[in-house]
Amino acid sequence: YRRTMKEATKAEKGMSVFVKAAIWIFVSALYVAQTSPVFFRQYNAASDAVLPWIGAAVSACAILLEALADRQKSEQKKQNPNMVATKGLYKIVRCPNYCAEILFWTGVFAGGLTALRGAGQWSMAVIGYVCIIGIMFNGAKRLETRQLSRYGKLPEYRSYADRTPILLPLIPLYHLAKEK
Repeated sequence: YRRTMKEATKAEKGMSVFVKAAIWIFVSALYVAQTSPVFFRQYNAASDAVLPWIGAAVSACAILLEALADRQKSEQKKQNPNMVATKGLYKIVRCPNYCAEILFWTGVFAGGLTALRGAGQWSMAVIGYVCIIGIMFNGAKRLETRQLSRYGKLPEYRSYADRTPILLPLIPLYHLAKEK
């Protein structure tokens, strides 16, 4: 992992303690914001039950989709280690793990919508949700960049990438990365 990261980042030195601390603080704050709809539901003693159960069901389905995507990718990589996964969930979207992550946090966010009170609570919940969506799109873009450098000359990869949405099924967004 360290060798791969060193090659990917082209860094000779490790991160400074200040940078590590800043990342730790930012990530902690992000998780607090992302999970705030659940906290605010309890804090505000919201009593409605339908939306929280819908949100929980959406999040549970997302966890199952993520596990299935991992399994399908492992099986396909065993069969053909020199190509990206293109079957199963990967026929629907090129980054099903990131899509499932978005779906998971959508369930968390939706489950707390009726419990949020005031601009502060709404701001925290929306910022957490928007940030994770941005992180997933950025992750998909970085993955696509790596895949382009590794598989971009393969016609079967190009065909697959040009006809399979990168992150969200049924939304015709096929590429996030620019070719070099």
